Amino acid sequence: MRAFFRRKRRIVLVLVLLVAGGMSIMAYNEKDKYFEIAKNLDIFAAFYRELNTYYVDELPPEKLMYKGIDAMLEETDPYTDFIPEENLDELKFMATGRYGGVGVSVNTDSERTVITDVYEGSPMDKAGVKPGDIILSLDGKATKGMEQEEISRVLKGTPGSTLEMVTKHPVTGAESNKKIVREEINVRAVSFSGITGSDIGYIRMTQFTENSGELVQSAFEELKKQYPTMKGLILDLRGNPGGLLDEAVAVANIFVDKNKLIVSTKGKVKSWDREYKTEGPAVDAHIPLVVLTNRSSASASEIVAGAIQDLDRGVIIGQRSFGKGLVQTTRPLPYNAKLKVTTAKYYTPSGRCIQAIDYSHRNSDGEVESMPDSLRRSFSTVAGRKVKDGGGIEPDDAVDPTLLSQVAITLLRKQYIFDYATQYYYSHPKISAANKFVLSEEDFGDFLKYLDGRNYNYKTRSEEALEGFQATARKEKYYDAVAKEFEALQAKMKHDKKQDLLKNKQEIKRLLEEEIANRYYMQRGRIEKSLSNDNEVNEAIAVLHAPERYQQLLK
Repeated sequence: MRAFFRRKRRIVLVLVLLVAGGMSIMAYNEKDKYFEIAKNLDIFAAFYRELNTYYVDELPPEKLMYKGIDAMLEETDPYTDFIPEENLDELKFMATGRYGGVGVSVNTDSERTVITDVYEGSPMDKAGVKPGDIILSLDGKATKGMEQEEISRVLKGTPGSTLEMVTKHPVTGAESNKKIVREEINVRAVSFSGITGSDIGYIRMTQFTENSGELVQSAFEELKKQYPTMKGLILDLRGNPGGLLDEAVAVANIFVDKNKLIVSTKGKVKSWDREYKTEGPAVDAHIPLVVLTNRSSASASEIVAGAIQDLDRGVIIGQRSFGKGLVQTTRPLPYNAKLKVTTAKYYTPSGRCIQAIDYSHRNSDGEVESMPDSLRRSFSTVAGRKVKDGGGIEPDDAVDPTLLSQVAITLLRKQYIFDYATQYYYSHPKISAANKFVLSEEDFGDFLKYLDGRNYNYKTRSEEALEGFQATARKEKYYDAVAKEFEALQAKMKHDKKQDLLKNKQEIKRLLEEEIANRYYMQRGRIEKSLSNDNEVNEAIAVLHAPERYQQLLK
């Protein structure tokens, strides 16, 4: 018996020694790490001091330090960033959706700066400025030759400050002097809410900023009040880059009952390990729900979509989301600067992290790659459906994205659709409601006449592929053997611009109708008009109108 206890004491002693040894190794590693940091900071400071003292020319300190910071940031993910004091407004806008300005979007090239959108109720709207107006000067400085970034900087400013602007009417050419008083512009997180498909609610979110959860809830409750027989809801998160994590939880709470896990975070610092649960009862925990996503739905959008999917609360329709499963926090730096740093990864209720790129592992050339599908792990929703990590939120019902033809892309890029809509607006005092407006055959013919003599040369994707084949064949010395066949194929594929316009007529008409609706009804009109031709929205309506199919997608 004593021998047993002696053996037990020896085992305990060995375990204690192992634990103590492990702790001392850990402590040594920590000391070693901080010694390396201190040593290299000393080397850096000494290097800069000697360089600054003895280098033959003057070196700008700020420029050198910022280059050093940029070099350090290259080793991190693209979301970790240094924000100097002069750029804090951008950080504020990301969190609040507010900025000081006049409420317009502009497009500029070497010849002209054109107002493309005017926000409803903004200072520019109050001053009678319209899309299509050409800006000639800002605060006495001609805009010709100015870069878009510089123009945007001049338009923004402290609320209450004044902007002097000279504009030219796009049709008459008449010039106007305007004095615009800047205000705080609030880009609303809910850009549109309404009814579509006769009985399906629709809410479009553009970002997750302060109070966006309240805005979505208010829009949803108003829809329920106006349309008590509403059969389902579409929450459109396409193109939504995300924002505040708390607001994502608040949006999910509208449809998910109290005390349900929505997202958890895990970081290197244990204080960042947290669980975020719904705090109150749902506004409606039962209404059939579709969430729309695409490749530009990221971060907070993916938290909402991931939670709705993992809890089997609704159906995800569209394309796989971006795959950003990283959480950023701001840390104060001297002289009012900030460090925006990734502090944690987030995990959906099933336990998956949907981060698509592992920035901690780089190739020999320093590049990072998306996680291959073969390495993605499977998790289970509440109902037992299989979902995967490491590559965004995969839709339950995939819909191919709508790709524009090359001719349509060229007409948009050259501003011909925009400019025709401007002419249309000034020659038609009014149009029908945005969702009912249709461009007539006569008007489309007028647009074709408008294009006569205008340059909109482009290459079709087939022509681009053929040119790629030609280059490869020449490089591999096969071209001479197939030259005649190649030239014959090239001649057959040579496109006729007029035929391309007619071939893609419906697509071009749709773009014209949306741009014209925007002239009369602003952003709301553009969105309302676009819904009837939206493949993902139409698929969502079809699913919500078929309860058996909706339930099948959730099984």
